[in-house]
Amino acid sequence: MPKFAANLTMMFNEVDFLDRFQAAAEAGFKGVEYLFPYDFDKDDLARRLADNGLVQVLHNLPAGDWAGGERGIGCLPDRVGEFQDGVGQAIDYARALGCPRVNCLAGIAPAGADPTQLAETLAANLRFAADKLGEAGIQLVTEPINTRDIPGFFLNRTAQGIEIIDAAGADNLALQYDIYHMQIMEGDLAPTIEANLSRIAHIQLADNPGRHEPGSGEINYPFLFDFLDRIGYTGWIGCEYKPAATTVEGLSWIAPYLTAASSD
Repeated sequence: MPKFAANLTMMFNEVDFLDRFQAAAEAGFKGVEYLFPYDFDKDDLARRLADNGLVQVLHNLPAGDWAGGERGIGCLPDRVGEFQDGVGQAIDYARALGCPRVNCLAGIAPAGADPTQLAETLAANLRFAADKLGEAGIQLVTEPINTRDIPGFFLNRTAQGIEIIDAAGADNLALQYDIYHMQIMEGDLAPTIEANLSRIAHIQLADNPGRHEPGSGEINYPFLFDFLDRIGYTGWIGCEYKPAATTVEGLSWIAPYLTAASSD
């Protein structure tokens, strides 16, 4: 049965961020993820997890000036030192939160940049991060993202993600597969997931179009959930979607899964 984690960056925005842990637990979630923990005290976050019986399943490495439009710095040759400093910060937080997995956002390719140099920089940064995180018992993943939502995002297809992972040559590095992003970029979801199952450590979802909850768009999520069970995916699925109305009003799609999980 799929294990679903509420993405607190996008879900439960009806309340302040620190109150979303309780809201997620009350809705039946056992796991949470979100983009970044770094604006909050790590001990406070850890208490919110413990008080609500939640597991932190994922957060991202520091990703540059997010408010200013940056979406990661992993591929940027002139930001390597900043990237490496961010790895240390991510380890500090992940340890405090008991978070087993951290995602690296590749970033937006600068206009006119050499794609080969960007790929080499990203592979080297992933190798560095995977090694440091591995020493701390934390897995690294990296995620292709669609170029409609983030124009120019450097890592944008499954095959490219696997190529970068292979170039990095780090055992402690896997793919984060976001169903929404890959539906936009390439489709063919089930065969692609199955072909790369051994390389995928985390999955995220949203429906398309709109990036709302499953059932709001064209993706056949009941089929995909059954399919993931059949092929043996046992990891978490992060619910990284924007509720079409309030979060709780949009949870009818997940109710059978949360009910079944609570009875196990």
